[in-house]
Amino acid sequence: MTTDATRARKVIHVDMDAFYASVEQRDDPALRGRPVAVGGSRARGVVAAASYEARAFGVRSAMPSVTAIRRCPELVFVPPRFDVYRAVSAQIRAIFADYTPLIEPLSLDEAYLDVTEDLRGLGSARAIAEDIRARIRETTGLTASAGVSYNKFIAKLASDQNKPDGLCVIPPGKGAAFVAALPVSRFHGVGPVTARRMEGLGIQTGADLRARDLPFLQQHFGSHAAYLHGAARGEDHRPVRVDRPAKSIGAERTFETDLIDPAALSEALDRVADAAWVRVERHGARGRTVTLKLRFSDFRTITRARSSSVPVADRDRFRAIGDELLAQQMPLASGIRLLGLTLSALGSAPEEPDAAEEREPGLPF
Repeated sequence: MTTDATRARKVIHVDMDAFYASVEQRDDPALRGRPVAVGGSRARGVVAAASYEARAFGVRSAMPSVTAIRRCPELVFVPPRFDVYRAVSAQIRAIFADYTPLIEPLSLDEAYLDVTEDLRGLGSARAIAEDIRARIRETTGLTASAGVSYNKFIAKLASDQNKPDGLCVIPPGKGAAFVAALPVSRFHGVGPVTARRMEGLGIQTGADLRARDLPFLQQHFGSHAAYLHGAARGEDHRPVRVDRPAKSIGAERTFETDLIDPAALSEALDRVADAAWVRVERHGARGRTVTLKLRFSDFRTITRARSSSVPVADRDRFRAIGDELLAQQMPLASGIRLLGLTLSALGSAPEEPDAAEEREPGLPF
């Protein structure tokens, strides 16, 4: 008889390898083997995606184009083709649907799959992941990495473990040890600023994080503490949620030096708008509300929003509304340490199911 203690989901996180850049290299043989960046090469451009050849030089997504070129002078910039990326993504989603109806897309190039029930009789979650990866390669000519585990948090970490074109399986009983050995900067939801704060507190690995009790984490990380406390122990009770719509999509940037000059703030806003719009396109989303977020040097944070009667259809309109919201705050009384721009009114997400709900185990890992 199965008890609550032995129930476990079988979750696969599939993540396409350098998706945008790989599509461009697939479609243009002249780009294969070369460092490629998808995005704008103009002075204020931002890298939307980088090939593995470019990543070897330290080029990363959301990096200013001028920085990317400085790191890799041979970098080839290619304008994004989101219509093509969406078409390829649809092919991949159709493959997923042959294995499970429980699919939670995160973007065009990654998704969670709950394969607790072995619909095709392949015998294990590992076998399902291997079959999916093989079919993606055969159908699209692209490679995907996959993580297989008993929850979403660890499956996502595992998919990044053996990239590119890799597979990593973390079964129940090994999750906590796997997490303990990782740097906290690998944790989903721990960005560079939080990672630096953790380092200042002596927290560099999952094991370091696990050694801190919940009151300590609440003192230093507020509402984020419960998530961090569970993650450090390999715990995550969130189910795979089918077609969960995003409530908002955006980007923000924390500056090493506070900004107060209008020209510097305008340049920073341009780059944040680029990074945010890449994410909007990746989700195939449109929204009616643009929100500007400003955090001042004294950590006081304000948001200013504007809603339109029709969806914001392109990056230029998105940026223009952000400009107008920023102009309304001028002149500034103090410097800005963080600036963000978000698109919302995308649709409401369904209510979170009971976190304790579990599924019967259907196959081994």
